[in-house]
Amino acid sequence: MNKVQKLVSVMVMGMSLFSVVPALAANIDAGELLPSAIAQTIGLSTADVRVTIAKIIRVAMGLLGIIAVVIVLIGGFTWMTAGGNDEKVGEAKKWIFSGIIGLAIILSAYAIANFVITNLVSATTSP
Repeated sequence: MNKVQKLVSVMVMGMSLFSVVPALAANIDAGELLPSAIAQTIGLSTADVRVTIAKIIRVAMGLLGIIAVVIVLIGGFTWMTAGGNDEKVGEAKKWIFSGIIGLAIILSAYAIANFVITNLVSATTSP
């Protein structure tokens, strides 16, 4: 290629960079861009985030409560099968005491979380 051909090809490539290319975008209604519409389209919940967090906390507290009850049941089973052995009875009392303390902590945490979430939701929503 001689110099003229190179110059012409560079000019053609440069001009092609500035040419107008039509956009191939879809005609979207502005109402379809709302987060709730997008969430419904992709299958997400449109519930309030605070309500979703409250549900997660309640489920977690319920699972912890079940674990605490199981600990108390283990202590009761150990006591029932101790057969008068003072060492096993002492171990069973420790299990039961630990389960009761755990239940007290879980119920306190649930009460505090419920109070905070209820007040947060009522304070941030319009009357």
